Order: sequence, then structure tokens, then C-alpha cells
Amino acid sequence: MVVSYYRPTRVIVDLAAIKENIRTQQQYLAKDQTIFAVVKANGYGHGVLAVANAAQQAGATGFCVATLDEGIELREAGFQEPIFILGPIDLNGLIWASKYQLGLPITSLEYLHELIQQAKLLTFAKNQVLQLHLAFDSGMGRIGFRQANEIQTAIQWMDQAENMEWVGIFTHFATADEQGKAYWQQQFSRFETVLAQLPRQPKYVHVSNSATLLWQKPIGNVIRMGISMYGLNPSGTTLALPVPLKPALRLVSALTQVKLVEKGEKIGYGKTYETTQAEWIGTVPIGYADGFIRKFQGFSLLVDGYECEIVGRICMDQLMIRLPKSFPLGTEVVIIGKSKEKEISMQDLADYVDTIHYELACLISTRVPRVYVEES
Repeated sequence: MVVSYYRPTRVIVDLAAIKENIRTQQQYLAKDQTIFAVVKANGYGHGVLAVANAAQQAGATGFCVATLDEGIELREAGFQEPIFILGPIDLNGLIWASKYQLGLPITSLEYLHELIQQAKLLTFAKNQVLQLHLAFDSGMGRIGFRQANEIQTAIQWMDQAENMEWVGIFTHFATADEQGKAYWQQQFSRFETVLAQLPRQPKYVHVSNSATLLWQKPIGNVIRMGISMYGLNPSGTTLALPVPLKPALRLVSALTQVKLVEKGEKIGYGKTYETTQAEWIGTVPIGYADGFIRKFQGFSLLVDGYECEIVGRICMDQLMIRLPKSFPLGTEVVIIGKSKEKEISMQDLADYVDTIHYELACLISTRVPRVYVEES
């Protein structure tokens, strides 16, 4: 999808806020712990390369991504730090994992067996090996081994195979961002038991996500810092942040048409809104193709500090809002961020459509340009 530079809709990312968020959370690290910045899904919609560079400047010593292609993108942009891929890859891409030295998760003996067979067909360059991380399913139910004895077998297979190196082990917590700690403790105990049975400790033990760092007991020597790096609360509104974080993302547009519509006129597809009096209606160039979904009908955006309700159905590329008065064309419309004394947070939007801010950040289309500033 082409980036639409020639319209006023923009994501504005404050890289200084990302750096400050990382440095603020470094107080929770033990001396042997380091931060790997999670920059999957285009840096949670913020823009992967700019975010990775800012995270590196703030002290992150590695990166986590979700797919092989995301890891390659970082390597080709010049990043030399360790990169972990957090999900299983199509084994047809194995040669690229070796070429770019990307850490791969091993999720089962079946998957490892297939990987070993595929690796026998490859020609490895000098000093290039497959860097492998064992995934342990401690209770998330997503990926990973469930039995400690299978992990022992996997380590033996990796040790015996050529061009492979076992470099890490990890798990993921399902409830680190919730009030109760019982299930988190159960997962933690399961992982500790597995660690105690390992024949040796690998180079990387990465367990703690943002929520574990902020509210639980950060363990392992690598912290996978995700949503909190972007200044958003991992728990939404469930738990109060123990430290101040600054949201890094603003989403803005501008009025492209303003008109006075008579009483009783219909607005939008399906004529779902009817003016109750003569009303000023403004058109804003953002719609569901930009990730601003139709369920936001009725939500209010900010124009010059005024709350302006979205009226009528949101279109693919545009939406309409009810204005308190006439405004000049080009007047800024704030979808996420501040306008005078008012503010809309990504959490406000998430609450309105009953989802989480993670989802909304990732929904913002690549059609919307990312503009980078250093404001904090």
C-alpha cells in the first residue's frame, strides 16, 4: 500500500518519549539484565526502523520480532545487535536465518527434527550457524514444549547437529498484567523447574515482558520490552503504572471540507445520521482503510479543543464530524493526542470499541505517513 504523503493525515511519533520510557524502566533491571526492544508489527505501528534506532540509543542491546522478514528488514537496515524471532518460521527460509544470524524458536521435537533435516540440505557460510532458542509453554498455551524431558532431548539433538547452536530458552506469561498473581506464579514456578533441570545455562534466558518488568519479578538476563517502551500501560486500566510513561504516538488529520447542513438532512452511507438542526459538518480524510474502523462512529475527535462527534458511518477514506461552528479548511483534527486542554488517548479509543490499545496501534495502516520528532 502506497504511503499517502499528499493528504493531512499523519502519525507523529516522539522518539524522545520512546528513549525516556526505556531509560525510566531501566531502574528495574538487575546488573546482569539487559533490554531487547520488541519492534514487531512495524514497531507496534510506530515505524520499526526509527523505533529500533531510538531504542538502541536508549540502551537496548537487541531486538525481538515476530517473523523472519521483520528480522531481515532490521539486518538490511544495518542493525548488528542480536535479533530473536518469537514465532516459528517457514523452514523454507532457513538459509536466510543463517545468513542474517537471526535467533529462531524451537517449539517441538517434530519441528526441530524437520529443521535438522532441512539444514542438512543447506550450504553454510563460514562462521554462520543457526542460533536456536527453546520455547517452553509454561501455561500460555501458544507455542513451546510442555515436557521437560522433551527439552532435554532437544538439547541433545542440537548439540549433535552440525551448524547449530543452542543459545537461549524462553517462555511467555499470560497474566503478568493482571491483579492476581497466582497464575503468574504458577507459570514462573514451572519455568524455574525447567531451568533447574537444564544440563547447562544458555547464553540468553528471556522471560520477562513489559508487564512482568513493571509489576512482577523480572527474571532471566533479557527483558523483552514491548508496549511499555511506546508509553502505553500493558494492563490497559487494570493496574496503575508504577512509573510515569509517555505515549509516543499522535494521530492527526485536518478538515478538508466544512459546510452548513440544513435540519433533517442525512449524513453518510445508510443515512444513519440525521441533522436535528442546521449543523456545521466537517469532513476528515481518515477511514477504515487507514485502520480507523467503522465502530468508532459516535466517538468524538478534537478540533481546536472542542469535542466533535463522528456522525454517519465511517467511510473507507473519510469520515464526518459535527462541528460547534465553522472552521477554516486545514484546521487540525486530533484523533489521538492533545488539543488545547483536551486529550484523547489510545486507551480512550480502545475502551470505546471494547478492545486493547495494542490492536489499535497495529491497525494504523501503512498508508498513513509516520513523522518523527524529538519533543519530550
